[in-house]
Amino acid sequence: MSNGNGSNVKKELLEDALSWLRIVFSVLLFMLILINFVVVNAVVHHFSMENTLSDGDRIISFRLAYLFREPARYDIVVFDRAMDDVLYIKRVIGTPGDEVRIADGNVYVNNSLTRKDFVSGESFGSFGPVLVPKGHFFVLGDNRSNSIDSRHWPEVFISGGQIHGRAVLRYFPRIRIIFFK
Repeated sequence: MSNGNGSNVKKELLEDALSWLRIVFSVLLFMLILINFVVVNAVVHHFSMENTLSDGDRIISFRLAYLFREPARYDIVVFDRAMDDVLYIKRVIGTPGDEVRIADGNVYVNNSLTRKDFVSGESFGSFGPVLVPKGHFFVLGDNRSNSIDSRHWPEVFISGGQIHGRAVLRYFPRIRIIFFK
């Protein structure tokens, strides 16, 4: 009789172990799908997005944000540049077909002055005008006096294919929604 009872205990332990393995496998599969197809984890490097984001902030970017629409002016996007493996975080200023120019530190899109409520520090200098080509975007850091961005890059524009997602949440050092419109 003890042999049959021991066999039931072993069977139950095996079933419990298999159940836990299924749970662990399901969680790992879910995380793999989430990280590769839904969100991008990025770290802010330098001070180009001050005061919106700071050096060392960790953010989550939503990959599916542009599944049915293109990035819009003032969206904060995470993207790469073909020349390196770094993820950049900047604000979209010019969208396809826009004419962008900077005069005396003021940014104009289609001859209209852009918003400044998120800009940190003094802006200076002139640039352009440039016409944003189809499928491309003109991006600037919020800290205009301390940002290497579309004004400084030889390729000027980033393509839609370089954009990994829209920044939506800062989770370190403090949680804050950064979805901005």
